Amino acid sequence: MLSLPEPGLYPRDAQLPSSLENEGASQWDRLASLKDYFHSDSEWTEVRWLVHVSPFVGRVIERYGEAACNRLFNPLSYARSSASEGHSTQMDERALMRHYRALRDIEMARIAALDLLGRMPLNQMLEETSYLADALLMQAIEDAQRLLEARYGRPTDAQGEVPLIVLGMGKLGGRELNFSSDIDLIFAFLRHGETSGGRQSVPFELYFGKVVQLLTRLLGEHTADGQPFRIDLRLRPFGQSGPLVSSVQALIDYYHEQGRMWERYALVKARVIGADQTVRDEVEAIFRPFIYRRYLDYSAIDALRKMKLMINQEARRKGVSHNIKLGLGGIREIEFIAQVFQLIRGGREFEFQTRSLIEALSVCEKHRTLDAAAVDDLLQSYAFLRKVEHVLQEVNDRQTQTLPSDFESQQRVLLACGYEATPEAWEAFLGRVSEVMATVHQHFLDVIGGEADLLDSEDSEYAVLWQDMLADETALDVLSEGGAEDPNTAWEAIQSFRDVARKRPSGPRGRELQAQLVPIIIEHALSQKDTTTVLQRTFGVLAQIMSRTTYLELLAENQSARKQLIFLCGSSPWIAHLLAKFPWLLDELIDPVQLYQLPAVTDYHQHVGEYMMRLAQDDIEGQMDTLRHVKQIFQLKVAAADLNEGVHLMRVSDHLTFLAEAILEHVVLIAWRELVHKHGTPPGRSEDDTGFAVIAYGKLGGYELGYGSDLDLVFLCEDDISGQTDGARPIDVQQFYLRLAQKVLHLCTTRTSGGVLYEVDMRLRPSGQSGLLVVRIGTYKEYLQKDAWTWELQALVRARMIFGTTSMYEKFAAIRKNVICRARGEEELREDVLNMRWKMRNHLWQKNPDFTDVKHVPGGMTDIEFLAQYLVLRWSHEVPDFAVWTDNIRILETADTHKVLPAGVASGLIAAYQEYRIETHRLALAERGALSERDFSEHQHVVSNAWEALFGEPPQAS
Repeated sequence: MLSLPEPGLYPRDAQLPSSLENEGASQWDRLASLKDYFHSDSEWTEVRWLVHVSPFVGRVIERYGEAACNRLFNPLSYARSSASEGHSTQMDERALMRHYRALRDIEMARIAALDLLGRMPLNQMLEETSYLADALLMQAIEDAQRLLEARYGRPTDAQGEVPLIVLGMGKLGGRELNFSSDIDLIFAFLRHGETSGGRQSVPFELYFGKVVQLLTRLLGEHTADGQPFRIDLRLRPFGQSGPLVSSVQALIDYYHEQGRMWERYALVKARVIGADQTVRDEVEAIFRPFIYRRYLDYSAIDALRKMKLMINQEARRKGVSHNIKLGLGGIREIEFIAQVFQLIRGGREFEFQTRSLIEALSVCEKHRTLDAAAVDDLLQSYAFLRKVEHVLQEVNDRQTQTLPSDFESQQRVLLACGYEATPEAWEAFLGRVSEVMATVHQHFLDVIGGEADLLDSEDSEYAVLWQDMLADETALDVLSEGGAEDPNTAWEAIQSFRDVARKRPSGPRGRELQAQLVPIIIEHALSQKDTTTVLQRTFGVLAQIMSRTTYLELLAENQSARKQLIFLCGSSPWIAHLLAKFPWLLDELIDPVQLYQLPAVTDYHQHVGEYMMRLAQDDIEGQMDTLRHVKQIFQLKVAAADLNEGVHLMRVSDHLTFLAEAILEHVVLIAWRELVHKHGTPPGRSEDDTGFAVIAYGKLGGYELGYGSDLDLVFLCEDDISGQTDGARPIDVQQFYLRLAQKVLHLCTTRTSGGVLYEVDMRLRPSGQSGLLVVRIGTYKEYLQKDAWTWELQALVRARMIFGTTSMYEKFAAIRKNVICRARGEEELREDVLNMRWKMRNHLWQKNPDFTDVKHVPGGMTDIEFLAQYLVLRWSHEVPDFAVWTDNIRILETADTHKVLPAGVASGLIAAYQEYRIETHRLALAERGALSERDFSEHQHVVSNAWEALFGEPPQAS
């Protein structure tokens, strides 16, 4: 078996430079009183050298005095000589924290002193730092459980006390811990149960979670006394979003179902700390099939390339130069070389299943996966770089692998590594480091492929953000450099989605596609104005398709679809929610030409019919779903064209209106056919002459339908509804039409997997909610002529028939014209219209100093609608042309043509109304209701002047 060579970097008897002596003079003076604790002048001379080379050692001696001096040159480690020294079972949490910090600093100062003086072999140093971490961990767990015992008792069951299993990962697992290292841990427990013996019994999972939380405070919290170890728990299942402690069975399930390649790399060095051999064997057996595959697993090489690329990107973004761990040819590349062979061959050749880097390289030489010269180069380089790494960290007890840029720090490194403390020596030292790293990198490339495989990778440079191994600080730097206006919120969005993704099953292929797709989405989102919003909305869509690899494949492979998704989500939350709710709409993003190409408004009947022709007439459920799909497809197309300026904004409502008409026609026919199938046809009726009509009021009647608008409908039938249907189960014709109306409402408003077709409001029918659902046309006429309120006549202005025969259309049109064109008392009409407007405004106007309610603000859109309705009801008996149109713009144009309004007033109202309509579309897509941040004061002024001229008072609530 190979052994780790010594790096040949030892201090020489060189004079301390004056700059270091001057900097450390005051501290050295304060240490003078401690001289008697050392055995000889030569020891005191060594202390003087140490204090000037390592301010950390000086701080520890000054802070802890005799205790630090007595151990500074002690060859025995804390873990092997005095594991309980200074420790008491009576210590509370604060006392324990002080104890651990003092013990750790004194012990690390001893290790630093012996290493800097060249008295501790590198292999021993790696072991002693690891043993120290092990010992403190076990003691802290024991203390944490003791502190919690009074409240929760102990975790015992029929088999005895259940231990907390500690998995040391990374360098701690391999007993190769560096001087100032994080310790990566995973915690688990063997069996489920509840604690006993305390005031409160809790499940083991909760209990051990509290133990780990307390342990993290005891050892990981930074206090005035320092910090024993930075504890990193991100390697646990589900990362930062996962439970602090999992059962062993949960670990098995996780790694079997969701374990990823980088986790296999991480677990190569996993070691159970402190447990007995039986437990160690049981736990390690869990991971072995996941880490080591029974076949030669060459996929490990590709995964390593990606991981290394991410490391390179992280180092590059940090502006790191001369990083002896992460840089090209650094320590990490040596570790990867060993681990890639372990993963490739470890399942078939058990000797590769080792946590030790040295043993792994030895096995590589034995099995000739690496030749002896390469292994020797790697071992020599590893020893050299680890020695330099320790020196860098021993200077100030800081976790760094970057060679310093200031000359005083460079002098300290040079003295510790056996060089003169001169600029020339620094250049020579850099040359030696570069030579070693170049050798390592060449061996690394020989193993994983050519340089181009790293540099020309198709992986997005933001792939590093999708890995949960990235420090928050680095992630924020990445996002900031990428152009994020608010890196913090963007990073929160990424982390939140990553947590969601890890908790939802998606299978190996799904996870692979997510890893490919998400970084690209992040990259595109960074080029958008509001990165966080784009990410949140796009992630909302992805969250719904995680388990549907077909859609992940679509977005990963189809750049156009991906681009459209990001654009549409960034532009509109309404579209983002539509896509999230109905992921199959993603198919519409494949071809931008088709996405933005809208049919002529008169062709919607044909297009909807083409979809419906594919279904059998008795497949009601299929027809309901298809109509919903058709509506969503065309609404998406209209919204996409709207946002991309592919349709004139004033034509948006036309498309939505004609789409609704086409869909409603099919709804009525579906309902008709189902009833005819059950009950037969009313006398003299057929599918071409149903005797049934649908009257559209409100926005649908006025050709002004918006995104998500309700439908205001009234159902009419012919006067003659006597007799029964002619089917096997006949019913009265009146009952037939009632059921027909009920079925139409049911088809429209029932919520299915495809959502609701349309919400329908029937309150405008005669007698409102208390009236009949289907009204005979004669009754309808009589009601409008005798009983209708003025506000119902205002509603009639915007009413038109959208389904029914020519005969029904002619009857309805005649009724409408006759009612509208009746002469009315001007003052009574004026008062009724004003009262209704004031009532509506008082009830609906959203007053907000920062926004404008474009509908109900004085001088807003509703005021224009009331003006138009008043003009129609006031002037139609003199100007019948007013009764022709149901939309406000053509009504205002009629007023202008017949000079009912002063010159220029109608055009000003039309311009204002168009702007308000455009804004309502924008607000709908932004899911902002009717509140706009825009200033409409100019349009409000125009409307208010017209209102005052017509009604004699401004449009304000009384």
